[in-house]
Amino acid sequence: MSRLPAILVLVVSTAGHGMAARADGLRVGAAAVDLAADDSMVIAGGILPRFVKGQEGKLRAAAVVLERPGHGKLALVACDVLMITRDLLDPVVAEIEQTRGIPPARVLIHCTHTHHAPSTMRVHGYDRDERFCTTVARAIVEAVADADDRLADATFHFQEGEERTVGQNSRLLLEDGSIYWIGDRSDAVRPTGPFDPELPVLAFRNPDGGLEALIFSHSTHTIGALSGNVRSPAFYGMAAQQLESELGGTTMFVQGASGSTHRLDPGPEEAAERIKQAVLDALARAEPRNVDRLTAIKRPFEFKVRTFDEAAADKAVVDYCTKRAGGGAEAIIHVFRQMRKDVAPHQGETRTTWLQVMRIGDVAVVGVPAEFFTKLGIEVKRRSPFEHTYVAELSNDWIGYIGDREAYDLGGYQVWMGLHSYAEPGTGERMVDQAVEMLAELRR
Repeated sequence: MSRLPAILVLVVSTAGHGMAARADGLRVGAAAVDLAADDSMVIAGGILPRFVKGQEGKLRAAAVVLERPGHGKLALVACDVLMITRDLLDPVVAEIEQTRGIPPARVLIHCTHTHHAPSTMRVHGYDRDERFCTTVARAIVEAVADADDRLADATFHFQEGEERTVGQNSRLLLEDGSIYWIGDRSDAVRPTGPFDPELPVLAFRNPDGGLEALIFSHSTHTIGALSGNVRSPAFYGMAAQQLESELGGTTMFVQGASGSTHRLDPGPEEAAERIKQAVLDALARAEPRNVDRLTAIKRPFEFKVRTFDEAAADKAVVDYCTKRAGGGAEAIIHVFRQMRKDVAPHQGETRTTWLQVMRIGDVAVVGVPAEFFTKLGIEVKRRSPFEHTYVAELSNDWIGYIGDREAYDLGGYQVWMGLHSYAEPGTGERMVDQAVEMLAELRR
C-alpha cells in the first residue's frame, strides 16, 4: 500500500483506559453546531463572486474543550469557512471568557479554509455576508458551551501518520519564469517549495473506550466539493463527517500550513477516501500519553502593510492572466486593480494580529493568522523544542497569504499585491521567530 501525506488527528472520547484518565485528571468534551446558510449567500474562495444551489454535508463550528485540575481549560474550535478576521473573532473570545471562564489565551478559533461556504471577509471581488458572520459567531460560542457542558474523564492517545498523495507544492516554476496559479501547467519545470505529509493523531478516550471527538489536520488547501457547485466543507470536511458517522463522537479537521500547497490530483471524492484511510491507519496505531501540562500563550504580533510599485504590480497580473487565464483574464485583472486601489492608502501602516501556542502534554499546536506557506510551517516544526509540533493556520485572525522571502522574489498569485496578500516580505520569518520563542517559553 502506498504511504499517504500527513494529517493531524485528535481523537476525543469519554471512554477507555480509566487508570490513565484518573492519574491525569484529564476531562474532555466535544460538540458541533451547524452553520445555517442558503443559496442567496455569496460563496468565498474565488476571484469573482459566485453562488451555488444546494449543499452537501454540513457546515459546522466544532469545538473540543480540555480540562485538567490545576491547569485550567483549553478550547479549540474549527469552523467550516474560508477565514475570519479578528474584528469578528475578538468579541467572540471575550464572550467565551465571560460565559465560560476560559481566558482568551486559551481559546483557539480556527478556519478549515473550505472554498465552498458563504463569505466571512472582504477579499477579491466580494464582501462578507453579515448574516452568515452572525451565524458563525453564535455557533462558535454555542459549540464551546456545549463541549464544556460535556466534560468527562478521558485519556489521551497520540500517533503521527502521513498522507503523501493528497496535495503537492503548487507554486510550480514554469518555463517562462512565472509561477503557476491557474491555466495550463504542461510547461512546469519544478516545485518551488516543499510539501508537508505529516499526519499526527491525538486521541482522547472515555473509560469505556468510545470516542468523544476525532481531530485531524493536513496541510493542503481545502478546495473540492464532492458534488460539484454546492456549499460544502470540501473533501477534508466530508471525510471528517463520514468518519464521525462511522466512529461516533465529534470529528474536527484542522488545516496545517498550506499557503503554497494545493490538491492538483486526485479528484475530491478520491481525496476524501484517502484522507479517511490515512486517519484510520493513524488512529489504529495511536498510543496513550500522559497530559502533564495543559497550557497556552497568546500574544500580539505587529507587521507592516508593504509598499509597492503599481506599474510593476499590474504588469505581473496582466502578463500572467493574459497568457493563462483565458476568457476570464480581464475580469481578474480588474479585481486586482481594485484591490490595490483599496490597499494603496495604507502602505507602510503597522497592523497587529495574534500568534498563539498551545501545549497538550508533549504535543504543541501553533496558531497563525494567515495562509502560511508550507516552508514556514516546516521551519516552525524544525525549530520547536517540542518533538511534536503542528501548525493551525488561519487561527484567530486572517492577514492574507504569508510567504517566505524567496517566494516574494519569485512572484506568483499568492504574493501579488492585494487584499489577499498585503504584509511586507519578512513577516513570515518574523512570525516563525516569535512562534519559536513562545514555544520555548511554553516548554519552560
